[in-house]
Amino acid sequence: MKAEDLRGMSEQELREKEQELREELFNLRFQKATHQLENPMRIREIKRDIARIKTILRERELGLR
Repeated sequence: MKAEDLRGMSEQELREKEQELREELFNLRFQKATHQLENPMRIREIKRDIARIKTILRERELGLR
């Protein structure tokens, strides 16, 4: 997910998206532990998306954008 797309979302939508991604990350880690993970790069993508969301939320909190 691109930062531009995330910046167009409201704070509530960003928080909901972060929660969805955290749940997906949990499920992927569970699949990894049971050796059922098909795409290990997906874990990395989700972590980065979560970081992007947290960065945008923090920018808004500080009034930078």
